[in-house]
Amino acid sequence: MEQFSHLSERVKSVDLHPTQPWILAALYSGTVCIWNYQSQAIQKSFKVTDSLVRSAKFIASKHWIVTGADDKFVRVFNYDTMELIKEIEAHQDYIRSVSVHPTLPYVVSASDDKLIKIWDWDKDWVCTQTFEGHSHYAMQAVFNPKYTNSLASASLDGTIKVNFICF
Repeated sequence: MEQFSHLSERVKSVDLHPTQPWILAALYSGTVCIWNYQSQAIQKSFKVTDSLVRSAKFIASKHWIVTGADDKFVRVFNYDTMELIKEIEAHQDYIRSVSVHPTLPYVVSASDDKLIKIWDWDKDWVCTQTFEGHSHYAMQAVFNPKYTNSLASASLDGTIKVNFICF
């Protein structure tokens, strides 16, 4: 079994690319890095914001990275060119997580404003749905990979919710 280990600044989230030997790391400094675990070298690294980047995910089909940060913005970058594709003031408080739908053009974001939002990149990143109901910070939201019309979310108070997406 191969192992990859690298000492880095404070990492807030990681993601694996589905076809490349890459690890995406969102860092406390506001930077994201793509590490090649085969060559054990940085493939790319760039500054997203001066705020903490809490979550970053690959959207491999588009060659994008989506990030969520403490400055309340969701940002999308082309990972080949590092060009900023889209910047959305998505929430009214820190964004704790972003997640990518397995088959549809959706990203979900969870925030300390207690909201879960779905963003549609085929519709110029419009927010298509907002889910309320958490009584504390929404820490994470993820799409269900099997039942793709649902998502689970969790808040700091321990509440877990399952919501159904309206298409």
